[in-house]
Amino acid sequence: MPATVFQDLDELLAAGRRDLGATDWVELTQSVLADFSAATWSPGGDDDNVAPPMLLVSLTNRFLPDLLEVRGASSGINYGTGKVRFDVPARAGDQIRASAVLTEAGEVAGGVQTTVEIRIEVQGSNQPACTVESLSRWLR
Repeated sequence: MPATVFQDLDELLAAGRRDLGATDWVELTQSVLADFSAATWSPGGDDDNVAPPMLLVSLTNRFLPDLLEVRGASSGINYGTGKVRFDVPARAGDQIRASAVLTEAGEVAGGVQTTVEIRIEVQGSNQPACTVESLSRWLR
């Protein structure tokens, strides 16, 4: 599914609460889990097939450009997170995707700050693996 596109920051500010849709499903592979573990110097846990919580959080930044595009911004910056929740495990071999809702957009010095609630979903589960309030700044 293509990203929701805002032509400029004024359109983003006026959007209100907006469903941004969902990405395509992708497989969470064992090699992704191993690469994340190696990159973060993390020892394996009790089950090396379960995605570490911080991997799920980091995947929100992988998926966000597939969900939201702001063409009139000179740049977009990851500003951090609000609430983060983990509900069900995601395991190697699972199909995952992100769905998102723009929940807030407000003016800040030099641009607009948005809050986007991103859910990392596991195919076949009624609950997300992870829900993150992603904060971004879109600069003029």
